[in-house]
Amino acid sequence: MKKKVAFYTLGCKLNFSETSTIARGFQKEGFERIAFEERADMYVINTCSVTENADKRFKTIVRQAQKKNPDAFIAAIGCYAQLKPEELAAVDGVDLVLGATEKFKITDYLNDLSKNDYGEVHSCEIADADFYVGSYAIGDRTRAFLKVQDGCDYKCTYCTIPLARGISRSDTLDNVLRNAVEISEKGIKEIVLTGVNIGDYGKGEFGNKKHEHTFLDLVKALDQVEGIHRLRISSIEPNLLKNKTIQFVAQSTSFVPHFHIPLQSGSDKILKMMRRRYLSGLYVDRVKKIREVMPQACIGVDVIVGFPGETEDDFIETYKFLNALDISYLHVFTYSERDNTAAASMAGAIPKNIRNKRSKMLRGLSVKKRRAFYESQLGSTRTVLFEGENKEGYIHGFTENYVKVKAPWNPDLVNTLHEVELSEIDEDGLVRFHFVNEKVF
Repeated sequence: MKKKVAFYTLGCKLNFSETSTIARGFQKEGFERIAFEERADMYVINTCSVTENADKRFKTIVRQAQKKNPDAFIAAIGCYAQLKPEELAAVDGVDLVLGATEKFKITDYLNDLSKNDYGEVHSCEIADADFYVGSYAIGDRTRAFLKVQDGCDYKCTYCTIPLARGISRSDTLDNVLRNAVEISEKGIKEIVLTGVNIGDYGKGEFGNKKHEHTFLDLVKALDQVEGIHRLRISSIEPNLLKNKTIQFVAQSTSFVPHFHIPLQSGSDKILKMMRRRYLSGLYVDRVKKIREVMPQACIGVDVIVGFPGETEDDFIETYKFLNALDISYLHVFTYSERDNTAAASMAGAIPKNIRNKRSKMLRGLSVKKRRAFYESQLGSTRTVLFEGENKEGYIHGFTENYVKVKAPWNPDLVNTLHEVELSEIDEDGLVRFHFVNEKVF
C-alpha cells in the first residue's frame, strides 16, 4: 500500500509554492498525498517565523497531527526550522527537522517512517543557502503561486528572513517561463508572482551577483506567454517598483491593476530605524504614479505598529499618512521581537497593550479604506475569476483589481471568467453583481 503524506503550510505565498513542489516530489516517490485533516503516515509542516504567532501555531499543528495518528512521522521544514531547529526538534512528536536547503531533498532523509525518540536535525549554515530551487503551487484550481526569486540582501532591523532564507537569488528567466507554460496547460487562469523580494529579480540568476535580467524584463517576458489570462504581482518593495514597470502593467492585457507595496511606517524617523531603503515621499510618488495611469487599481499596504521607539506622535503620523493616501486596504502587523535582529535590542520597547491598541486602530482604518474602494467600483464593469470553494452556500471570486464578490453557489462558475457589473455591497462587506456577458474564458 502507498504511504500517505499530508502537508500544512504556515505563512506566505512563497511557502505555499514550495510546499506544492515538495509534495509533487513525494508523489514521484510513490506517496499518496491526502488532506491534513485525514489520517496520514507522515505529516510535513512548512513553518514560518515572520511573527511570534506563527511560532506558537506550530505546536498546535503538531498536536492536531498526533490526534489524527499518534504513530505518524512528523517533519518540520521552512523558515522557523532553519532559524531554531533544536527548538522544533524538542517539540513532542517531531521526528525530523530540515533547514533551508535540505527541505527540497526531504525524501532522501526518510527511512521506514518509524518514530524517533528525539527530532533529528539536518540544517545547513544559512551562508550555504546560495542555490535556487524553482517552485509553483496550484491551490483551488483557479490561481497558482509562481516562485521567481528567493532570499534577501536587505538588512531591515526587524526581519529574520535573510537569516532563514539566505542571499537574494533568482530563477532563470527560461525556467520561470517554462513553469508558467506548465501552469497554463493545467487550465489555471491566474498566476501570482511570488518571492521574498521579487523586485530584486535577476540577481543571482546564474549563480552570480549580477543582474542578468531585471524585474521589468521578467514582466515583459511573462506578458508574452500564451494561455495565461491573468498575471498578478505580489508584494514588491516601493524602491524596486519602477515607473517603467507601472506603465507597462497599465497597458498590459495580462497583468492586472493590483499592487501590494510594503510601507511599514509613515514616519521617516521610524523608517530610518528600520533601515528601509526609502522614505515616505518616495512611497507617495509610487501611489500617485499608479493612480495616474491606473485610476481603478487596487493598492494594498503592509504596515508594522509598535516598533521600538515608536512614540504616540510617530504612530499618529503613520495613521494620518495612511488616511490621506489613496490606497485600498492594509495588512497590519504588530511588531514582535525576533531573536538575532537589531531591533530586538533597541531601546524604547512599546508595551504590548499599546501595540495592540495601535494595531486595532489601523485595522479599523483598513476596513474604511476597503469599503471606500469597493464603493468607488460600484456601477463599473469588471471581469471576475470565480474560485472553487462552496462557502456556506456562496461562491466567491475576485475582479482583476481585487474586489471580492459573492454569489449563490453554482459549481458551473468555478474557474471561469465572467464580465459583471458591480451593483452593491452586502452586510459582509462583499460586492454583489449581475452578469453582463456570457463566460469570457
